[in-house]
Amino acid sequence: MEVNKQMGLKKIPTKASEEFRNFPMVPRVVYGKGSFNTLGGILMTKRKHSEAPMIYLVDDVFEGTELLDRIPSIFCDQIILISADEEPKTEQVDALVKMILEKYTELPSGIIGIGGGTLLDLAKAVAIMLTNKGSASEYQGWDLVNKKSIYHVGIPTISGTGAEVSRTTVLMGPEKKLGINSDYTTFDQVLLDPELTNGVPKEQWFYTGMDCYIHCIESLNGTFLNAFSKSYGEKSLDLCKEVFLEDIDESDSREKLMMASWHGGMSIAYSQVGVAHAMSYGLGYVLGVKHGIGNCLVFQYLEEFYPEGVAVFNKMLAKHKIVLPKGVCSNLSVSEMDTMISVAMGMEPLWENALGENWKSIITSDKLKAIYQKI
Repeated sequence: MEVNKQMGLKKIPTKASEEFRNFPMVPRVVYGKGSFNTLGGILMTKRKHSEAPMIYLVDDVFEGTELLDRIPSIFCDQIILISADEEPKTEQVDALVKMILEKYTELPSGIIGIGGGTLLDLAKAVAIMLTNKGSASEYQGWDLVNKKSIYHVGIPTISGTGAEVSRTTVLMGPEKKLGINSDYTTFDQVLLDPELTNGVPKEQWFYTGMDCYIHCIESLNGTFLNAFSKSYGEKSLDLCKEVFLEDIDESDSREKLMMASWHGGMSIAYSQVGVAHAMSYGLGYVLGVKHGIGNCLVFQYLEEFYPEGVAVFNKMLAKHKIVLPKGVCSNLSVSEMDTMISVAMGMEPLWENALGENWKSIITSDKLKAIYQKI
């Protein structure tokens, strides 16, 4: 497929059963309210010496808050505040790596990401690129990383992306929006503290939570589905329905959504996502639409592929009085629309999971264009 060559995608098995994949999982995880306070002790055992810092990449929404004071920064450690207003970029990763290598004589003892999917993905990518030469854009694809990343820790402050448990770090590159999918991407340590997700704005909470919900729908309805993915996907879906359709205590909701995110991320480890994610990547690349809302914008028009999933999604929208933006794609040029379609069509593994080996006979440029024009 010509567009696949242009997008630089590496072929992966078309069916999960065709090859046994020895996927990594997060080896250590701490869970519980207030567990953020254990971070100092955890990191102390990983410090190489006083000249090898811990680098904290933190969402700048926490600037001036007590969370910064709780970060166990000692010796020559550095806290870097980063805006999550835009999706993470390969050039941003390259700039962070360059700055760290120029500032310190030793490689850091570790990289700690504190925030949502953007910060977690940045932390994973920086940890990889500190030990691998070249630009992060050269590693966008599947299993292109050759050297083990440095120690890295993920601490989510919003739930839904599954970035805390996945083996990918999704980046906006000069030619495509695509993850660095590798065995070296997965975090070495994750800290799940539901208290850190308190105070997330309602719409952001909803859109990020829907990323998790859509993970489940796409995984459970995919052709790659197996018992491993199904067990995680079903549990995550049940938790999402509790959080977004039932009236439960806020504290209980935070805990359940945090675990839904974890299980939703695990559900695609031995599977894949599908139509919404493929098309959301196109929206993100051309228009800079953030991932969570991008998935929602696409998913509302995917009854043909996920009829039950869209019906429940509409109930969730209504219950929480969420009104999705309209006219997002109304002013696209012909070139922009073509690029959006090319980026989406280039996500071959996602289409194969969604529709099977013969997906090319179902999905055409005109079909994608018709959906994008509705958004």
